[in-house]
Amino acid sequence: MFVKICGLSEPEHVEAAVEAGADAIGLVMTRSPRQITPARAAELAALVPGHVLTVGVFRGEEPDAVREAVLTSGVRAIQLHGPKHPHSHFTALKDLSKTLIRAVDSSADLRCGAFDEDLLLVDAPHAGSGQAWDWAAIRGRPTGRWLLAGGLTPANVRAAIAAADPWGVDVSSGLETSPGVKSTPLIQSFLAAARS
Repeated sequence: MFVKICGLSEPEHVEAAVEAGADAIGLVMTRSPRQITPARAAELAALVPGHVLTVGVFRGEEPDAVREAVLTSGVRAIQLHGPKHPHSHFTALKDLSKTLIRAVDSSADLRCGAFDEDLLLVDAPHAGSGQAWDWAAIRGRPTGRWLLAGGLTPANVRAAIAAADPWGVDVSSGLETSPGVKSTPLIQSFLAAARS
């Protein structure tokens, strides 16, 4: 099970995610309680070994702004979140040779690769809300390599995986003690649960 821990902003939590076995860490460079600057993202990305994917998360920014942030931060993947990113945005960033992730809700085209992305992330209808949703409703619909997100916690991730049968999972607010503040024990327990 591929596991992405998103919205990290402190070195201790980046290190905890890596040590606990995360496959990817998300660094949010768009408006959010978890937002960090590209310079801060560069500092955090420098702590991550090469086998763990560093993902810059964007929502609604134009490709030129995304490109600048990606080059400054040095992340190895780009996640474009939501319907404000048409196919042309992915095409415009292809030359960076980064892993491209398209993050959408279940009403979107759920074929991984439909926008030339490498990974698909299927989130709750209200992304970032931390609210659980009907994971079983999308079972069998997404194709290719796709991650389930939205309302996941250490307590429910096993049930979510059983319901939706994803290739991977993505979590952010479910590992927080308050908005934007992660918990090392929650990171550790989520990774253990996702792979149990």
